[in-house]
Amino acid sequence: MPSARSHRISYQEAFHTWLKIGLLSFGGPAGQIAIMHRILVEEKRWISESRFLHALNYCMLIPGPEAQQLTIYIGWLLHGWRGGVVAGTLFVLPGFLSIFVLSLLYALYQQTELVTALFFGLKAATLAIVVEAVFRIGRKVLKNRTMVILAACAFVGIFFLELPFPLIVLAAGLIGLIGGHAQPKHFCVIHGHEAATEERNSVIHDHQINHTQPTWGRAIRVTALWLAIWFVPIALLFAWLGSGHVLFVESLFFSKAAVVTFGGAYAVLAYMAQQAVEVYGWLQPGEMLDGLGMAETTPGPLIQVVQFVGFMGAYRNPDPFDPLMAATMASVITTWVTFVPCFLWILLGAPYIERLRDNKLLSAGLSAITAAVVGVVLNLAIWFAAHVAFGHVEEWRGFGLRLLLPEWASADYASIVIALGAFFAMFKLKWNMILTLGVASLTGIGYVLLIYPWLF
Repeated sequence: MPSARSHRISYQEAFHTWLKIGLLSFGGPAGQIAIMHRILVEEKRWISESRFLHALNYCMLIPGPEAQQLTIYIGWLLHGWRGGVVAGTLFVLPGFLSIFVLSLLYALYQQTELVTALFFGLKAATLAIVVEAVFRIGRKVLKNRTMVILAACAFVGIFFLELPFPLIVLAAGLIGLIGGHAQPKHFCVIHGHEAATEERNSVIHDHQINHTQPTWGRAIRVTALWLAIWFVPIALLFAWLGSGHVLFVESLFFSKAAVVTFGGAYAVLAYMAQQAVEVYGWLQPGEMLDGLGMAETTPGPLIQVVQFVGFMGAYRNPDPFDPLMAATMASVITTWVTFVPCFLWILLGAPYIERLRDNKLLSAGLSAITAAVVGVVLNLAIWFAAHVAFGHVEEWRGFGLRLLLPEWASADYASIVIALGAFFAMFKLKWNMILTLGVASLTGIGYVLLIYPWLF
């Protein structure tokens, strides 16, 4: 690993900087990466532009929130594995505390008028953010007919056929690898970031960074340590509470979700929502939107929404614990199994990924997966839209298909108006996410507390 004494950046200064980044990490991965770039590259000049982009390129090849993994990688680059652990933890901690407080208020006071009003507007505006994600990811990868067909097949597979999200990811990756070998021009549509034309005067120059050479011994040690950190708590829950307890079920479910989050959090949200609402019954459809609104408006990765899902699932199935005790433990274990794998991927893979950076087959596989993700996120957008616009949505199943059938009499016109306003604000007025959600939330509060009682 790089020597902590090879540069002038102290552990204390790094700690304060990573905490600052964690507290400012609003706006999704694009905003979070931009904040890190401004602080680390432009302001402090700790790391060069090309090295920053190089690290970012690594993180986009592996599952998990790329912004948090980028902090782990750069922390590791600066101060070895200790620096990576501190950087990655501080990136998640502010969001964890924020979501915990909001989940607690939600569980205790969900039926109160103020909490209902707060989330009424957030829920509607979140739909616009999910649709924006479809366009953003689509522009990145849907550059030819092959990618469009992959996206369409993924949408049909998850929306109509209810195929598991992990199966779709694996199938897309396999198709990409085969297609990249046979027809690379149709599949290799995502390429690595171009290095900056000029190197900045950074504290650490590229040639000063002495990466640990990959060895079997190091790989075995890192893998054994982080697999133990990941799975020992799960094993203890199994021994203590049994395989049927909600805490053990959640720990396994979110561990599985953590290894299939290719393409960002939006990709796995559809899978998570389907399972949490329809299979396990931890949440109601509208509550998944509430949780997503929490994650959108608090610092940290969007995937932190898993904490809210785990909290509510355990709060409603607490035996033999007090509901708040069970929910608190669920917050910890869901966060643990979601983010510990990120440390494993980075600390194990960083010495190897540079060798794979320009591999064309991997680029083809990643392109195919990202195209499939467009279809998956479109499924999420339609699912959310149905539950935002209508108070009651039936599901029809037959001939191996699933269809959503909204009850037209249950249309929620106020939610529809707020959602359309959020669309206009984001796509026409170019408002950022925080401003859009803030205005939508205030609009929802005004409607629920002032206009709705007057109308009804």
